[in-house]
Amino acid sequence: MAFAAIYANTPAKVRGERRNQVSYFLWNGRLETTLGRLKEVQKEAEKIITLAVNAYTDVVEVTKEVTNAKGVKVKKKVLQDGPKKLDARRKIMARVYDLFEVKSKGESKKAFDERTKNINHPLVEKIFGEYAPKYAKRKEELGQGGGYTRILKLGSRRGDNAPVGVLELV
Repeated sequence: MAFAAIYANTPAKVRGERRNQVSYFLWNGRLETTLGRLKEVQKEAEKIITLAVNAYTDVVEVTKEVTNAKGVKVKKKVLQDGPKKLDARRKIMARVYDLFEVKSKGESKKAFDERTKNINHPLVEKIFGEYAPKYAKRKEELGQGGGYTRILKLGSRRGDNAPVGVLELV
């Protein structure tokens, strides 16, 4: 069954909660909650990472005219997303919230601005910049796709006895 068909049948509040948890998980690499929620987040995160792994190498070199500091037009070669990567990026942006970089403790504002200067969507950049190459290499070595996450069961939660676990990136 297609993602859109499953997604359309769930209430908006549940979709928002799941989207929030998937975003948090992909940003931090770890999520602790009940097993039912972990399984839903795991399914969504696996699909997102698979999209990125299959499309992250699709880059096109384009020549653009840019005006330099002196006001002279100069031709410059720029790398842009190809159609496959652009499509994957848009699908991922529709499935996760846009989280923002946080200034590190002791980091100056100038250093933070320099580090985040060209990053418009930090979570999507993290998925394409860190996770996709890592798992593409793993896919090459092991000869298998998927299996990017694991669930570790922690037992039952105190109070309501709900089964709790941790979802981690492998």
